[in-house]
Amino acid sequence: MPLTLQTLSRRSARAAVLSALSFTLLSTVGFVASVHAAISVKDDTGATVTLPAPAQRVVSLAPHATELLFAAGAGDRVVGAVAYSDYPEAARRIPRVGDNSALDLERILALKPDLLVVWMHGNSQRQVEALRQLKLPVFYSEPKHLTDLPDAIERLGALTGTPAKAQAAANAFRARYEALRMQYSSRAPVPVFYQVWTQPLMTLNGTHMVSDVIRLCGGVNVFADEPALVPRVSVEAVLAKRPEAMFTATPGATKSDKPLATLDSWRKWTQLPAVAHNNLFGIDGDLINRPGPRILDGARTMCEDLDIARERRTKAAAQ
Repeated sequence: MPLTLQTLSRRSARAAVLSALSFTLLSTVGFVASVHAAISVKDDTGATVTLPAPAQRVVSLAPHATELLFAAGAGDRVVGAVAYSDYPEAARRIPRVGDNSALDLERILALKPDLLVVWMHGNSQRQVEALRQLKLPVFYSEPKHLTDLPDAIERLGALTGTPAKAQAAANAFRARYEALRMQYSSRAPVPVFYQVWTQPLMTLNGTHMVSDVIRLCGGVNVFADEPALVPRVSVEAVLAKRPEAMFTATPGATKSDKPLATLDSWRKWTQLPAVAHNNLFGIDGDLINRPGPRILDGARTMCEDLDIARERRTKAAAQ
C-alpha cells in the first residue's frame, strides 16, 4: 500500500499511543516497586528495623509511642495500644492490649500487627522477647533528649508510610523548640529542684529529658551531677542546694492547682528561697514526663513559672 500523508499520520498516532502505553506501564511498574520497596530505619537501640512495606497495623506498647505515631500521621494505622494511651482523643478508642508492664500477648497476636513500637525500659522484656520469637518486627522507642523527638517522629513516619506528615510535624517541633530556646535559655539562671516522689524523696539527674526542659527555660537542676538517672535524695541535701524554684508533676496539674499538696511539706523550711518566695509549682505530668510532642507545652509552662520566680527575686531584692 502506497504511503500517504494519511497513512503516515495513522502510523504516527499508533506509535504515539503505544509509546504512551509503554511509558504508563513502566511508570506503574516503577510505582508498585517503589511502594513495596523495603524500608529500613534504626531504632533507639541502634538496631535496624526492616519492613517489606509500610506498616498498616501497628501496636503501640507505650503512651508516648502512641503520641509519636499520631504526630507522624500514622494514627489510623494504630490497631492496639496500652493503658494510658489517651492522647489525642482518637487514641482513647484504640483497643487495649494491657499496660506497660503486663501485656496481653494473645490480644496482641489477634490484632495481626506488622509492627510493634516498644518502650525499651517500660515494657516487660520477657514478653517483648516472646513476641520477637514470633517474628514480629519490633521498633524500640526510647528518646532521651528533647532533640531526639523530631527524629523519632520522622523514623516512625518512614516505617508507616507517612513521611511527609511526619516531616511537617518534626519541623514544627524543631521550630517551637528553637523559639523557646531563643526566648528563655539565656535568662538569669534559676536553681531548680524537680521532685519526682515524696516517700522516698526522689528527683532527676542532668541526663533526664526533664533536665533538658529545665535548661531550655534557663533553669539549673540542682541535682544534675547525681550519677543515677532518678536518684534518691535527703531533705538535708535539698536544703543544702537552696533551690529557688521547686516543681512536681501530677496528672492534669494546672495553674489553679498551685501550690500542690505534695510540695506543702516544704513550707516549714522557710530558709529555702523557693519557699520564701512561694515558688512551689505544679505541672501536668502527662506533658512534662511523657517523651512526646506535647512536652514543649510542659516546657512553656515551666518557662513561664521560672519567669515568675525571676520577677519575685527582683522584687525581694528591691525591698
